[in-house]
Amino acid sequence: MKFISILLFVFSLSFSFAQTWSGEVAEIFYEKCTKCHHQGGGAPFSLVDYNEANTMATSIYDAVYQGQMPPWPPNEESAEFLHDRTLEASEKTTILNWLTTGTPEGDASQTPPPPVYNQGSILGDGDLEVQIPTYASKAIAEDDYVCFSLPTNLTENRIIKAVEVIPGNPEIVHHVLVYVDQNGSEVTDTIGGDCASPSDLNTKLVGGFTPGATPIIFPSQDPIKLGVSVNAGAKINLNMHYPIGSYGLQDSTKVIFHFYPQSESNVREVSSDPLLINYSFYLPPEQVTSVEAQYPSSGTTSMNYSLFSIFPHMHLLGKEIGTYAVKPGQDTVPLIHIPHWDFDWQDFYKFRYLQKIPVGSKLKAYGTFDNTSSNIHNPFSPPQAIFFGLNTTDEMFVTYLQYLPYVTGDENYDLTDLTVMSIEEYIQSDNAEITVYPNPFSQDGIQMSFTNELHLQDQVYIYDNLGNRVSVIKHMTEKEIYWNGQNDNGQSVKPGVYYVSANIQGVLSHQKIIKIK
Repeated sequence: MKFISILLFVFSLSFSFAQTWSGEVAEIFYEKCTKCHHQGGGAPFSLVDYNEANTMATSIYDAVYQGQMPPWPPNEESAEFLHDRTLEASEKTTILNWLTTGTPEGDASQTPPPPVYNQGSILGDGDLEVQIPTYASKAIAEDDYVCFSLPTNLTENRIIKAVEVIPGNPEIVHHVLVYVDQNGSEVTDTIGGDCASPSDLNTKLVGGFTPGATPIIFPSQDPIKLGVSVNAGAKINLNMHYPIGSYGLQDSTKVIFHFYPQSESNVREVSSDPLLINYSFYLPPEQVTSVEAQYPSSGTTSMNYSLFSIFPHMHLLGKEIGTYAVKPGQDTVPLIHIPHWDFDWQDFYKFRYLQKIPVGSKLKAYGTFDNTSSNIHNPFSPPQAIFFGLNTTDEMFVTYLQYLPYVTGDENYDLTDLTVMSIEEYIQSDNAEITVYPNPFSQDGIQMSFTNELHLQDQVYIYDNLGNRVSVIKHMTEKEIYWNGQNDNGQSVKPGVYYVSANIQGVLSHQKIIKIK
């Protein structure tokens, strides 16, 4: 009995000090989960509030314990990327402890105010909008892959500085790949459900959308301005993926392009090419096969390059894929390694720091394919001989790179800070609970007035438009708050869109604010 009493005491003690939703857990979910798991987001359910997370506790435990969520395919051997969703060891422990101690909520009035997710456009109307016609998914037993060729009607050459994909039906749009067809050679293909790529490899990949993805925003202010050219008369080619179970549901996804002013100078062209590609591999049935590719195919690079992003691509039989550079002197630069390829989670991985590839280097890609009966993703039973092809049931081994000629100092720019957006056309949201002035604001800061009186236990957070926490406001008096436009590290935030999110006596409210300089 004494032993049992001790166990009960230990259990009750651990429970009393357990992590709570309001205390520690909510902020981890806000940072790593809710960018997908919010109403209207790419995930199938929301995890923004306690009741939503508590209901899904068992599924969350399995996904976190097994490392399946949050999905972040690159491992630690990769370079450092923007928007890394990986759970830190302490964050994983906190979530699992919270789940195993009964998901205690804690003091609901102390729950941090959540991020605000824009259900429409984040970047505004832009300069060019293309939209697919209303399309009903044909995905019953197999996923539906279709391609749309859309005219730009541009009469002059322009340079893209940002691209935003807005799914018409976020619950069924698994991913979108955005290409610029400079020659206008691509055609719409919605018949076979297997159009996974353009018909012409010269069609230029600009970027893509996946669940939880952010707009494609090139650094667009000094000291580094990047962009992608679009020729007059070009078309936009969209590759759409609709998953099994979406049959009959309709979608009308649109893409908004933002261009630099035609008078803009010193914009550096970003090239997007499948530099690492192998056309000649053969995957025999019931075998795991290794495949390689290199660039250049012979010799080494003839000039210095800066890498902006990397996009590895395989189909259903892919098992592992990676890319690295070998510099003169044989020093190796790891770029990306995905040890467990998942066709359902592909992305443009943007390097936090531009990766310098000096003259005399060679890029190499490696991977394996599992064409055995034990591969649950194998589209054929029994397995068949597979070769390179554009259909989903064929295979591909390709790594796209976005790159540009190197300029001294490129590798020192932190793109976390430099990836900013044009904000003049953003529309202010309206919330009667919070009044802000001036809005837009500058380096002088912004005053926020609240309908209800503020108390010490109330919480006011500042988030950026991607749902990342920027600052916690700690000094509040009566009904007003002043924010100096700095983050919690005392650094001035970049121009852009931010949200004030508040929990005032248990009442949640938010307001959009804009910093212009």
